[in-house]
Amino acid sequence: MKKILVANRGEIALRVMKTAKKMGIQTVAVYSTADREAPHVKFADEAVLIGEAPSNQSYLLGDKIIEVAKELKVDGIHPGYGFLSENAEFAEKAEENGITFIGPRSKAIHIMGSKLAAKEAVKAYDIPMVPGLDEAITDVQKAKEVAKEIGFPILIKASAGGGGKGMRIVEKEEEFESQMERATSEALSAFGDGSVFIEKYVGSPRHIEIQVMADTHGNIVHLFERECSIQRRHQKVIEEAPSSVLTPEIRQAMGEAAVKVAESCDYVGAGTVEFLLDENKNFYFLEMNTRLQVEHPVTEMITGMDLVELQIRVARGEVLPIKQEDLQIKGHAMELRVYAEDPLDNFLPSVGNLEVYELPEGEGIRVDNGIDEGMDVPIYYDPMLAKLITYGKTREEAIYIMLKAIEDYKIKGIQTTLPFGKYVFEHEAFLSGDFDTNFVKKYYNPEIIKEQSSKEAEIAALIALKQYLEDKKIVRLPNS
Repeated sequence: MKKILVANRGEIALRVMKTAKKMGIQTVAVYSTADREAPHVKFADEAVLIGEAPSNQSYLLGDKIIEVAKELKVDGIHPGYGFLSENAEFAEKAEENGITFIGPRSKAIHIMGSKLAAKEAVKAYDIPMVPGLDEAITDVQKAKEVAKEIGFPILIKASAGGGGKGMRIVEKEEEFESQMERATSEALSAFGDGSVFIEKYVGSPRHIEIQVMADTHGNIVHLFERECSIQRRHQKVIEEAPSSVLTPEIRQAMGEAAVKVAESCDYVGAGTVEFLLDENKNFYFLEMNTRLQVEHPVTEMITGMDLVELQIRVARGEVLPIKQEDLQIKGHAMELRVYAEDPLDNFLPSVGNLEVYELPEGEGIRVDNGIDEGMDVPIYYDPMLAKLITYGKTREEAIYIMLKAIEDYKIKGIQTTLPFGKYVFEHEAFLSGDFDTNFVKKYYNPEIIKEQSSKEAEIAALIALKQYLEDKKIVRLPNS
């Protein structure tokens, strides 16, 4: 594999290209008109404009991307995450045109892309699942009967969904019909498929996922877990590895279950098996993401593995260079997704020009970045600018380094999730490890951030005034 096209943008495109270059592989960037000056475009060996800013006119044009790959004699396509990364048809078309898709085979993408098909596939492997209906449903009355059998509260979830769309928690029977109608309508509009499934709602869950890697020779390993319970709108904002609550026994059981999930669909490449962990430390299979995850750096930090390099090696047909017994957890890693969002205004997107953009540096700090100072933050894509990752020998050290890195991360011109990150990393519930996916609902209070900001501004003003008065004294000295 001598040349790879990265069918993505931003920090993940740059991340993939850096590993490819390290491996002596040439890179091709594709970009939209909004990304003409983006770092991934400048970093690549070749770059091709593929369309206008909206993703359906650029980054989602699978046929056009394959055309470009053929013209430039590309050997492989890395899809990153989002956009076409879990599009089985795109993976098939690439293979049909003699281009290696750096990801799983389309069969696995198809199976795991439907939550119901995924549950069906893993049934025979004796993997714990949340009690619920094992078929898609659109009939409100039938669904209501099932919900009564399972017992409230229940969760309605879009079969083809993700990112919290088409998802509703129903506490009482009388709310069921209206919530079911809302969920199916949202699922239809977001995914073109209004079918949903129903399962028992796990009240105070933790969201734990296991990283797996499989080659074409039948070898599968897991690279331990990531804790992803700090979320807003059902989407992750902060992740860490390892989880502070797993015992070695639970870790092993979850790892073995994740490997079985990969076996169930003949998986190849990097994938993530997601589980819910309840307050009694029972875990339940949720779904499998058939791609590299946003939060993969925390796994890299604690295992010393480059997951993109392993993806490329597996795609080239190589045997995995590691066995399960070679892998061990060293230290602790944290990740904060730096979104262009206003945490003081319900995490609404914040767009504008990056007047100041300075990244923190130092031991134990890694920033996977996708934007430069002076650039405009485009409104067309996911608002993530970068990922701030820190590593320490202990969880406490990783948090300490993270707080220092947040302080040193200088951004002006837009609002970001950095103040939210500071709030979480200083919060007693997070520090103690006693938290779940309801953290934001339970503890987050934007007013505290506002108070902190005004206090910091007041202190900065007092320091500036003191300095001004000191300087004035010095200026006056010769005349005294």
